[in-house]
Amino acid sequence: MPTPTRLLAAAVTAAACLGTTAVPAAAATDTDAVISRGVTIPAFYDPPATLPAADGALVRSEPLPLALSLPGLDGPLPGRATRLMYKSTDSAGQPVAVTGAYIEPTASWRGSGARPLVAVAPGTMGQGDQCAASLGLEHPLLVNWETLSVGYEDLAIYRLLARGIAVVVTDYAGLGATDRLHTYVNRVDEAHAVLDAVRAARSLDGTSVTAASRVGLYGYSEGGGATAAAAELQPSYAPDVTLAGTYSGAPPADLVAVTEAIDGSDLAGALGWSVNGFVQSDPELKPIADAHLNAAGKAALKDLSTMCVGDALLAYSSASSTSWTTDGRSLSDIVQSEPTLRAFLADQRIGNLEPASPVRLATGTADDLVPHAQARSLAVAWCAKGADVTYKPVVLPGLGRALLNHVTPLLTDQGDALSWLTDRLNGRPATSNCAAMPLLP
Repeated sequence: MPTPTRLLAAAVTAAACLGTTAVPAAAATDTDAVISRGVTIPAFYDPPATLPAADGALVRSEPLPLALSLPGLDGPLPGRATRLMYKSTDSAGQPVAVTGAYIEPTASWRGSGARPLVAVAPGTMGQGDQCAASLGLEHPLLVNWETLSVGYEDLAIYRLLARGIAVVVTDYAGLGATDRLHTYVNRVDEAHAVLDAVRAARSLDGTSVTAASRVGLYGYSEGGGATAAAAELQPSYAPDVTLAGTYSGAPPADLVAVTEAIDGSDLAGALGWSVNGFVQSDPELKPIADAHLNAAGKAALKDLSTMCVGDALLAYSSASSTSWTTDGRSLSDIVQSEPTLRAFLADQRIGNLEPASPVRLATGTADDLVPHAQARSLAVAWCAKGADVTYKPVVLPGLGRALLNHVTPLLTDQGDALSWLTDRLNGRPATSNCAAMPLLP
């Protein structure tokens, strides 16, 4: 008889075909409906005017139909999913509604202790509400003449579920929830959204997660930055969420270095998401942006604000920010000339605090999109503070395209990353390799 793992592997392979949704341009019969690039966002994603006081408190929940659900002896595989909206706090100290999903696995947990929980922080999805990871579980490939969204995080989620690990995935502030723009790579917003997702999952009725369940964090790229920031902020923001381990892959820890690297790259559209997110986080930055962006730059930022990563790859690959500015300087040069922008990005730097729990930090040595050097520097900074760090350089040859150099380590290292995290969830101690850091690339 096929094992749950094999069935789930087959499910992931087939999801792109069976879960594809061709979305027609929406007929706006409901004047209150939010429509993003032809996709009507379900009313569930519209936050109420008033939110609960407690961080992580559930605002609402409902069953979430997974794109592919296979019959199993103990229930549908990979499990039963619940759509979530919960309360968090943003970097300005204001309440914010965040959406996401919880999946109760059908597979049994065969490790020690109660069934564990992993919070998955998605990689770059885009800035349009239709790009949210929770919607990607329902529609792994969402495509029409206006948008292209791929739920690529589903693979890691299904692999965790196959191990009997419960999963909660966050959409982050403003991605899915229709009341604001997604504050892309804002370390505080994303860290809080990840930690509050754990609290929300714990409060759901009818799950096998208990107070004794060990908790882990998983994320790559944008998600790697989110989990790295969450591991740092957990002791102060969420002391009730004890972490067994955190996987942080290719974290954008130094946004100054990352901004320079993505300018003119395959993922140049992320520059627009960053600027949009910075202005959403701190409205005082808007006059600076307005002063330096020309008409083409402002149009690009507006266009990108509703795009998914697939859209941006098609429309803005290799775009240079010099064509977006009034004086032809790059965004990196403008940052260096504006003290307010320099201070804002300095505050976004990850690595100034010590995680209180083990972290596995992986980075591709050929990654020139989220540069390897700045990710390695994060591991060095944590080691210097005495943190329990397992640093993994993923040594691969350069593949020519920046996006390939960034994505390939995710795929080649994912199995080892999940095994490391599973060991932590089993209660096995991590072995820091900080002492060997000078010898590692």
